Amino acid sequence: MPDFKYIVVGAGMMGAAAARHLSIATDGVALIGPAEPLDRKNHNGVFSSHYDEARITRGFDGDPVWAELAKRSIGRYAQIEAESGIRFYHGAGCLFTGNGKGLGGDYVSGAMAARDRLGLEVEVLDSAKLGQRFPMFDLPDDHDGWFEPRNAGYVNPRALVKAQVAIAKAQGTKLIRETAMRIHDTGSGVEVVTDGGQRYTAEKVIVAAGGFTNMADLLPSKVDMAATGRTIAFFELDDEKQRSFDGMPSTIVLAENADDIVYILPPVRYPDGKVYLKIGGESEKGRLETLDEAVAWFHSDGTAGEVDFLVKRAIELMPELAGCPVRSGSCVASITRTGYPYIGYTQSSNIAVLTGGNFVSAKSSDEIGRLGAVLLLDGQLVEEDFAGQVGPVFV
Repeated sequence: MPDFKYIVVGAGMMGAAAARHLSIATDGVALIGPAEPLDRKNHNGVFSSHYDEARITRGFDGDPVWAELAKRSIGRYAQIEAESGIRFYHGAGCLFTGNGKGLGGDYVSGAMAARDRLGLEVEVLDSAKLGQRFPMFDLPDDHDGWFEPRNAGYVNPRALVKAQVAIAKAQGTKLIRETAMRIHDTGSGVEVVTDGGQRYTAEKVIVAAGGFTNMADLLPSKVDMAATGRTIAFFELDDEKQRSFDGMPSTIVLAENADDIVYILPPVRYPDGKVYLKIGGESEKGRLETLDEAVAWFHSDGTAGEVDFLVKRAIELMPELAGCPVRSGSCVASITRTGYPYIGYTQSSNIAVLTGGNFVSAKSSDEIGRLGAVLLLDGQLVEEDFAGQVGPVFV
């Protein structure tokens, strides 16, 4: 007799959501994953990129699948907050801006189609209106704006995971604060071995280990996914500077090529008590193949050249940031071959995978987790749940 019906390996954004949705439908659910380390710089185990205070959320998206995943998730934010008593969503709105050329122009065309299909509220602003509405920005004269004022802004990923876990536990999920090191199909079920040498058995397991999915013996074969390092910069704002950014939305500045795109979060208070404005981009450090490489990256403050680029770009866009203290950090993006999350079974009919955020999934993690739960409960996904798009690719 197995210990559990279902084990979710990985207690991050997708895994915690999957556990919540599973435990709505059934008992016998376990969620295995370590807590956030107290000392990031000296921690030598796995990390999670949800160790942060703000991620952009919006339905306006150039890809129809990601737009629908976001809309479904955003529609449940209020329910999750109410059931958990934990606030994680901040409706600051989300602004896209660009000159309509190249890659950015193509993205807006797709996003406007998503607006029409999903009934999203999006205001189109010309250059003059853009400057009047958002005076904290100094944008080029040829930039227009697309502003989603409601059901958009940012989520606190730490708080969202905390909320998902709290509800899952209240629904009977067993939370096991260990790290899975090995998973194998026993023929009659699945065994998960953790870093503490403990063994847990289940009828089925779903692996939601993010960028670390391929870095331990968790799957029968690796998924075709690159764990890539990304750099972020934080501008510290004093009380006076904060007033300059009152009413600032989450913002994505589009460009003609991917490397020049940046995203910006409005001022947010972090656990150290200070208020920071965060900026990041699309540039990658390169693939992280091993646990040691990933840990070293998480210990770092990112790539110096990328920090310089982000700081320069931020001050160009928001001159009030000049002179503010700056610090930088690192995170990991899990980029799949398909550009969509992987949600499907492996070569074992008892071991499934749920991974591949593609650097845009925090806002959509509840729906992605729900699809992982549906996969275990029903044995498959249907087309309305993107069965044709989210199948995993293996190497």
